[in-house]
Amino acid sequence: MQRFLILLLLLAATGKAQQTQKPPLHGRHWMAITGKPLAATAGAALFQQGGNAVDAACAMLAATCTMWDVLSWGGETQALIYHPKTGKVIAINALGVAPTGATAAFYKGKGYAFPPEYGPLSAVTPGTPGGICHMLSEYGTKSLQEVLRPAMEMAAGYPIEAQTANSIERGKSWIKQWPYSEKVFLTHPGQPREAPEAGEIFVQADLLATLQKMVDAETAALRAGKSRKEAIMAAYNRFYKGDIAQEFVRGAREQGGLITMQDLANWKVIEEEPVHVNYKGIDVYKLREWTQGPMMLQALNILENFDLKAMGYNSPQYIHTVYQAMNLSFADRDFYYGDPYGTLKPPIRGLLSKAYARQRAGTIDPRQNATVVMPGDPYPFQNERNPWKRLLELRPALSDTTQQKPPGEFVPKHDAIAYQPSDSAYHDRLWRGTTSVEAADAEGWVVSITPSGGWLPACIAGRTGVGMSQRAQSFVLDSVMNPFNVIAPGKRPRVTLTPSMALKDGKPFLSFAVQGGDTQDQNLLQFFLNVVEFGMTVQQATEAANVNSNQLWLSLGGTAVKDRVPRAGSILVASATPDSTRRALESMGYTLSFAARTSGPINAIFFDTLHRSLWGGSSNHGEDYGIGW
Repeated sequence: MQRFLILLLLLAATGKAQQTQKPPLHGRHWMAITGKPLAATAGAALFQQGGNAVDAACAMLAATCTMWDVLSWGGETQALIYHPKTGKVIAINALGVAPTGATAAFYKGKGYAFPPEYGPLSAVTPGTPGGICHMLSEYGTKSLQEVLRPAMEMAAGYPIEAQTANSIERGKSWIKQWPYSEKVFLTHPGQPREAPEAGEIFVQADLLATLQKMVDAETAALRAGKSRKEAIMAAYNRFYKGDIAQEFVRGAREQGGLITMQDLANWKVIEEEPVHVNYKGIDVYKLREWTQGPMMLQALNILENFDLKAMGYNSPQYIHTVYQAMNLSFADRDFYYGDPYGTLKPPIRGLLSKAYARQRAGTIDPRQNATVVMPGDPYPFQNERNPWKRLLELRPALSDTTQQKPPGEFVPKHDAIAYQPSDSAYHDRLWRGTTSVEAADAEGWVVSITPSGGWLPACIAGRTGVGMSQRAQSFVLDSVMNPFNVIAPGKRPRVTLTPSMALKDGKPFLSFAVQGGDTQDQNLLQFFLNVVEFGMTVQQATEAANVNSNQLWLSLGGTAVKDRVPRAGSILVASATPDSTRRALESMGYTLSFAARTSGPINAIFFDTLHRSLWGGSSNHGEDYGIGW
């Protein structure tokens, strides 16, 4: 009996005995998972029509864009694709750029400390239409018409879900400032509730016309004898250089936006090499430093210097160590990450150096939270001198992080209707929307996407039905904040969006992503450790209690510095955290807040090489949904 009890305790500590609220998904042939049930159905439909994982992922992305709330067609797409024939992971950069006239001086002249959260002046150029066309033409098998068919059927009218309908109603004061948005979203003008009701058939005639124009361009090119790829890119060109672009620019500028025809025509999707590190024999891949993705890789490098498994899942020492590693990585993210295609090149080789990680790990006090965490100096680890030492000396004057008010309870945006956080504006910025798309097939194609942008309340550009991105708010206006991320025309902002992929012995091991702004890589880091260190199944790991740090500069939100400053020692833990753990964390200098679910809406696929099958995990947070076969 004693041995049995000990075994139960060990299983509980590793998470193996954990019961899940949702069942794991199993598939032999394919897996389609995303943030909306209807969108997962769109992916399943493409698989059933013989498409591969890229086709299905593009169909899911198009469908989620059509359903608003956490993204739309004018947003941005970030993807990792595993190519089974080459054994390589490919990175897709379909992030828009700052438009003509978008300078730091321009925004400072309007009294901003950061570009605004909403409206035309928060827009970068749209990236998702180009991202879909590029991925489909290069790696898919279906036509654009086939892939867009579910989204077009939805644009013609679909029963809107409560989450989006209620978001429209809550944001209607913003929406009324923009005539094209008001026409689309406020279907009951003048009534007490002006937004659609849940279940109401929501029609987007202008968006349907835009998508039809893209399909028509593809059809015309095929009739003219063009190849499949050339035909898809004809649709791309119509969006970025043709009549769709003209109406987008006209509508954007009519409402005060800066985007020009040249901005759209000059923008292109970039296909690039992802960055990766090896954690205990597993290669973990992320997009480059124009995202926050390398922050998770830095944290893994730091944590490799500790025996996490011996500490025990969510023990006080484990939570403290993970929190400190995340804060060190966020401090580097906040100062060194930015667009690598500009004149300034972030020191990514040094940042991802194992030796640099050992140095950073050595600064962790095992007994106490560090209330002020500064960026390190990665330059010596790539045999260079740091040109930014003067800025680093000025950085502590930005704010006294030890004096910031800690937040109260907060929850993911998906749960915002059910809970009333005590600091809702801060928490909305921390968790602000996106979704995730995961797809895999029997041939070996794997796709992980974290798309975003153009969420509600969105400003629609003219009669296109396309909501403009709000991603310019992730730029800074002062080089003391981050010399690599100061806004400039043609430049990409450093975004939070961060799909993930892991290979073991050169084969797919995990594909995973999550929504939630600055919490994304926090939750993905712990999800990965839940699987690798504590032996959880993929579904257990998506639901398992994690912790979230607020000791970072927010990437989204208010236009004043005070809206974004780090909150030292502020930590979110699960409501079920034992009293002994709470007391131990408080003794280390933490201010605790609590929520019933803390793992973030993670979606993931695990590749069971032993049984040659797929395991799907889909978060228990909100509407995330998956289908496998």
